Amino acid sequence: MANDTEHKVLTDSGGRQLFSLYDINRLPAAEKEAIYRSLLPERLLELIRDRGSVEVIAPEGLRFLRLVARRAPEDRDPVFFLELCDTHHCQMELSFCTIADPMAPRYDVDLDEYGKNNLFATLGRNLAEEERAMEAGLFPNQTRRGLRMFGEFLPLLERFTEALGMPLIVGEPLTYDNAIRYEKYGFDYTVGKRLMQEIDAGFAPGGVLYQRLDGSTPFRRPGMEKSVQGRSWAIHDGILDEPWDEVRIYKTIGVHAGVDTFPGRER
Repeated sequence: MANDTEHKVLTDSGGRQLFSLYDINRLPAAEKEAIYRSLLPERLLELIRDRGSVEVIAPEGLRFLRLVARRAPEDRDPVFFLELCDTHHCQMELSFCTIADPMAPRYDVDLDEYGKNNLFATLGRNLAEEERAMEAGLFPNQTRRGLRMFGEFLPLLERFTEALGMPLIVGEPLTYDNAIRYEKYGFDYTVGKRLMQEIDAGFAPGGVLYQRLDGSTPFRRPGMEKSVQGRSWAIHDGILDEPWDEVRIYKTIGVHAGVDTFPGRER
């Protein structure tokens, strides 16, 4: 689906066109923060309007942005956390984005047994908290329920990226459910589409992954092959022959790729 919105370029206060995060990061603090705040969805701004805080980390000399919004400055977890960088190939890299409900219960899946960050379970898993999170309907690595706001954020990112003259947004989904979610919003794969198709075949009745859903752990129960959440937890539990890795995605600005590697999933 083509983008029918009028293309606008991004300029600084002096009318000079900006082409990258590097260019924006050279601007005075107030000016660059105003530009970056345009990435926050209106519904999020309403949520943090009274006591909220927005932190912009965009060092001069770097092609990097970290944008963090909290409902209140003292909150443990942000409502919105975004990391972007741009590449020398004129692409916007969506490195990380979470949008979480600050009022929802927290599950400490991000902490090890000593209360230290486990870096997305790469330094050890908190199995008890993971099981609680799964039973509450969360996905791997989610500490709180989401706000279902990514669909409001992505058009802002597309408009921002296009205004810098960049044709693509690229990224790396950290989990299986992330990859499926990105498909929904129009992303395609540079690397990993065959893996996603093999996963779908493997979870089909009689497939190798289907047979491994043997109830040996809470994350490998029969029937989990039917949903994105179930599959993602099983993959997080190590059901694949290799760790989840090396999946790369991209979105052409204004185009929905129409990819669906799990067409039979429960909605």
